[in-house]
Amino acid sequence: MFTGIIQSVGRVACIEARGGDVRLRIDTASLDLAGLATGDSIAVSGVCLTAVDLFARSFTADVSGETLACTTLRMLREGDPVNLERALRLGDSLGGHLVAGHVDGVAKVLDMHQDARSQRWRFLSPDSLARYIARKGSICVDGVSLTVNEVDGSSFAVNLVPHTIANTAFSHRKPGDEVNIEIDLLARYVERILAGRPD
Repeated sequence: MFTGIIQSVGRVACIEARGGDVRLRIDTASLDLAGLATGDSIAVSGVCLTAVDLFARSFTADVSGETLACTTLRMLREGDPVNLERALRLGDSLGGHLVAGHVDGVAKVLDMHQDARSQRWRFLSPDSLARYIARKGSICVDGVSLTVNEVDGSSFAVNLVPHTIANTAFSHRKPGDEVNIEIDLLARYVERILAGRPD
């Protein structure tokens, strides 16, 4: 589990094709890897990956064909920035919302404009996910916990404060870019429970 509070913006150091999927090496910049062990989880732009090798300032992780097909990781190039977060530990502060690191789909950046000192960003979500996105609910975009401030059909908008823009890969995004989204966990379970309810 994660919180959606980005701890560092890393860079893709190497992408190695391996039998239909890939192994990534991520330079972690300021992310503290102390105490992590092989097999631990790290969220990379919202995607929960398993650390295969750990180094002083980088780690490697395998990315399956399924993950490549369902996330923006398939579009990464060497040097690209990625949002990083270590897995939540018992007793850690939950500053954002509970995030699984299981991406539900890919959304597109429609536009952004200044809104006082913050920026209002609009995204187009897949039609199949639109019903799970609620005004004033939580959503995870590229691993960042955000509050939905506007919903219009399949589009939704969030406000990014200056700190978020400066300390995440949002500073490198532009209209037309694709981003990973994870809907609120509660929405999934509520739908599942209601679907199984007898008439």
